[in-house]
Amino acid sequence: MRIAVVSDIHGNLPALQAVVADAGAVDGWLNLGDILSGPLWPAETADWLMARPAWQTMAGNHERQLLTLPAARMGASDRFAAEAITPPQRAWLAALPAELRPLPGMRCVHGTPRSDLVYLLETVTPAGLRPATPDEVLARAGDVGAPLLLCGHSHLPRDVALPRLRIVNPGSVGLQAYDDDHPFEHVAENGTPHARYALLDGEDGAWRLTLRAVAYDWEAAASRAEANGRGDWADALRTGRVGRRAADVAA
Repeated sequence: MRIAVVSDIHGNLPALQAVVADAGAVDGWLNLGDILSGPLWPAETADWLMARPAWQTMAGNHERQLLTLPAARMGASDRFAAEAITPPQRAWLAALPAELRPLPGMRCVHGTPRSDLVYLLETVTPAGLRPATPDEVLARAGDVGAPLLLCGHSHLPRDVALPRLRIVNPGSVGLQAYDDDHPFEHVAENGTPHARYALLDGEDGAWRLTLRAVAYDWEAAASRAEANGRGDWADALRTGRVGRRAADVAA
């Protein structure tokens, strides 16, 4: 069996289509959330995914924020998507589950099993972002109830083996760098603009993992972000590193 796992598409439809082409024939797709928010192609991405009901798709923190926050409290990425999508697309988002249990021994969450806003495999300190310690990871994971836990949120591809638990983050399809100030200022960077995803091959839970990085037309995505007033996204899309920051663009 071959399963493809994506997360954090953020409306980057060309990156998603390149990932699908790279994966080829698979037995199933898992989508771990943060699907539309960003200055790219939110409505087009929603249409593309809604036309593929066989995909198992869950919500991330940006789906929750887009659906529940008033416009005045939304960040720019959520607001752009909220203004672009149609009522049927909004209804599709609202019906997405908060987690997936697609196969025996496998559980999918966006952040941690208890929060869609907390990184599972990274820790934010006043000094920035660092890999979480095994004790930190296990405390956040809690009683997973499965030997394989898939997560997203940080945009950083990881494969972490702990006693009786393996945790995989496929990385982000749509955005390879960003800055954030929760709970402290930090950046997440993959260092190249390639779209990320994961392939799981195996039977009876003995999964072999491949973390993939895929080329696509990131200049087109960066140009669209720039045209929509998001130079911070344009820099990240072109390089996989943080250049201009969100606060610089908003200022």
